[in-house]
Amino acid sequence: MPRFTSLDDLRTACTMLPSGDTEATAAVRTRQSELTKPAGSLGRLEDLAAWLATWQRRPTPRLDRIDVLIFAGNHGVTAQGVSPFPPAVTAQMVGNFANGGAAINQLAATAGAQLRVIPLGLATPTHDFTDAPAMSPSAFLEAVSIGYDAVEAKTDLLCLGEMGIGNTTAAAALAAALFGGTGAEWAGRGTGIDDAGLNRKINVIDRGLALHHAVRQDPLQAAQSLGGRELAAILGASLAARYHGIPVLLDGFVCTAAASPLARLATGGLDHTEIAHVSAEAGHRRLVAALDKSPVLDLGMRLGEASGAAVASLILKAALACHTGMATFAEAAVSGRA
Repeated sequence: MPRFTSLDDLRTACTMLPSGDTEATAAVRTRQSELTKPAGSLGRLEDLAAWLATWQRRPTPRLDRIDVLIFAGNHGVTAQGVSPFPPAVTAQMVGNFANGGAAINQLAATAGAQLRVIPLGLATPTHDFTDAPAMSPSAFLEAVSIGYDAVEAKTDLLCLGEMGIGNTTAAAALAAALFGGTGAEWAGRGTGIDDAGLNRKINVIDRGLALHHAVRQDPLQAAQSLGGRELAAILGASLAARYHGIPVLLDGFVCTAAASPLARLATGGLDHTEIAHVSAEAGHRRLVAALDKSPVLDLGMRLGEASGAAVASLILKAALACHTGMATFAEAAVSGRA
């Protein structure tokens, strides 16, 4: 049985979120003021160390265990010609992950992270959302529950990613439903569609938004109607991380859109997350701005599969190394500021 048995059950979990530990935040800031450096001179690295402590809810953060979770799903909307690649590529790439041949395999290994790939019903794509809701309520709740249960409480940092042909179309439609706008404002070229394909994608998104107009004010129903199983699982994993005290790095446009219902359902719903990088996919900067977030990296990446999150985890490791390894003025016998 799914962990969440109704949309109302899930909605309650999404609105009654635990907060971060402000005493842990203060402890980090106090130590930073004593380290052998001018105040604030490590910039964002100092903020990231404090963020880790806040959401791990411990005064001395750690990164002993970094988990990379990739959820994979297929989309019925690909029948509309929104991707130059066939849906079979999703399962083929899952096999490539298993064989260690993808970019994320190399990046996770470099970061010293554990990589897990969870396919969700690849043989049965979601419904084409221009004809019907992408998922039934039960299918949506099952996918959310799978994502929630995939998160292990002993994790120190969770990097989330996805694989799914057609999922930038679903992400753009969901972002438009959550934050307003049209297909033209949110659609990008995904895996490399040409101009004609982009126009089809825009039209498909607008048709989906028109069909499901009645649910656009409900973030969960919007995710059920316009999203996909892997997007739902990312939402579930993001929610689980909040309850378990695990900071999250969200990878790229699809991943950010997938988690965004939390931000719409609760003030500060995504405070335990950082945007790992701003994707080159059109729409991501717009979405990041709507969430009032500042991405850790801007490298022109648009691969997905948690690649940007894995790279950003190395920045977090640098932040932690400075925070925990530097000497204080007193320890180093260095004169502080007069």
